[in-house]
This record gives sequence, structure tokens and C-alpha cells, in this order.
Amino acid sequence: MTMRVTQGMLNNQLLRNINSNLNRINTHQNELSTGRRINKPSDDPVGMTFSLRYRSELSANDQYESNVTTAISWLEYTDTTLDQANTVIQRARELAVQGANGTNPQQALDAIKTEIDQLYQQMVTIGNSEFNGKHVFNGQITDQAPYTAANAATTSVDTGAIQFDIGAGVRVKANITGDEVFGQASSNTNVFKVLQDLSTALGAGNQNGINDALGRLDQANDLFLQGRADVGARMNRIELAQSRLQDINVNLQTLQSRTEDADISEVITNLKTDENVYQASLSVGSKIISSSLVDFLR
Repeated sequence: MTMRVTQGMLNNQLLRNINSNLNRINTHQNELSTGRRINKPSDDPVGMTFSLRYRSELSANDQYESNVTTAISWLEYTDTTLDQANTVIQRARELAVQGANGTNPQQALDAIKTEIDQLYQQMVTIGNSEFNGKHVFNGQITDQAPYTAANAATTSVDTGAIQFDIGAGVRVKANITGDEVFGQASSNTNVFKVLQDLSTALGAGNQNGINDALGRLDQANDLFLQGRADVGARMNRIELAQSRLQDINVNLQTLQSRTEDADISEVITNLKTDENVYQASLSVGSKIISSSLVDFLR
């Protein structure tokens, strides 16, 4: 049995084909104007799933990179501060060596004492150093200055760790506490106590006290050097993590681009092909639609 094809069927099929051609042209024009192959989920449901995953991972990676930058800045500032403290200790040691010379008159010892007192004040200032408004040596209590000139030698600072997430499940400590570099409260090697004892010994002309303070000053300096080594090691680790995060970021962007971005040359070729097909369909369609009852009555 042969199906009868009517003029209406031909017209409807023609309109469907023309509309289909227009939709393809519209799709390629959108890809060309946005530069993206996926502009809505229906364009590629599977590709959209991967795209959303890459975007989520990129967002998390950006946060890790931000944390790494902050942690490095904190550690760099801490290292600079410890370098300043080390300079103070070295100067105090030079003065202690001068004071340990038994030929110094008391007037000379008093002059040395005056400078030691100033170095003590400078060390207290260094102990209260702030980075972006946060005290770097007071653990997690960053809004309070840990030391005062009156009781720096007996102050117990907060020992809380300030940690940063630098990767999935990876956290690093960025701070170092005052106890770790200046010495624990009332410890014999607490740098504030050593400077106070040295000042007292100089004022009293106590040679044994000066020599004792000199030896303890070297121990306090060793503590500073250990602190700087710890800071340096953490900086190296975080910088390696930063390099890794940058590599991950490039890889994720590449994967996202492959999933989402359109091949412009291919899109242009397809668009021109679709336009030619559309023009051809219009040309053929004009001949089909032009037929009417009047044409058959002629």
C-alpha cells in the first residue's frame, strides 16, 4: 500500500527541516560568540558534569594558593623580625665581652649598662612585632601584645598554632611563639632575663655575673638560630607546595578548556556549511511551496 503524499505534508516537512537548519546555525553562532562549546547543560550533560567538577577544584585550589601566599608572607616577616633580634643579641654580646674585661672602671660599666638597657627595650619591641595588625609571637591571641618592659622575663605567651590549609588534608603551622625564640618565662636562658641580669651585673661591677650572663647570652642566641632554622624549613616546604598548586592550577584550566571551549575553526566551518544548507533548503522549498491549485488550472 502506497502512502499518499499531500502538499501539506511536503510543506510541513519543509518547515521542520528549515527550522532544524536554523537551530544548528543558532547553536554554532552561540558557540562562536561565547567561545564555549557548552553554554547550557543540555549541550553536553556529561561534559557539564566534568566542567562543574573542574570549576570546584579550581576554586578550592585558588583558596589554597591564597593561604600559601599568606603563610609565606607571615613566615618572611617572622624571619625578618628574628634577624633583627639576632642583631640585638650580637650587639649585647659585644658589650658583654667589653664588660667582662676586668680593667674597666665602673663608669665604663655604667655606660655599657645604659646601652644594654636600651637593647632590652628594643628586644621587647621586637617581641611585640605585628604583621597586618596581628602580634606574631603571641600564638593565637594575636590581638594582644605578649610582652611589657616591666615583666617580659616572666611572661608566658600563648602557645597556640596558627595553621593554614595548603592542600586537601594538608595543614602547616605558620607562626612561632615567643617561648620558642625568646625562651620560656623565668628560664635561665630567657633572653629578657639574661639582658636584665647582665644589666644588674654591670651596674654592680660583678664580673662573675657578667661572665655568667655572657655564656647564657650565647645559649639564648642558639635558641634564636634554632627558631630561624625552623622558620626557614617551613618556608621551603610551603614554597614547594605553592609550586605544586600552580602546576595543578594549570592542569585543571587545561582540562576545563578542553571540556568547555569550542574549536573556533571547526565552528566557523560548520556554521558556513549550515548556512549553505539553509540557503539550499530555502531555494528548494520555494519551488515546492509555490505550487497551488491555480498552477494546476492553467
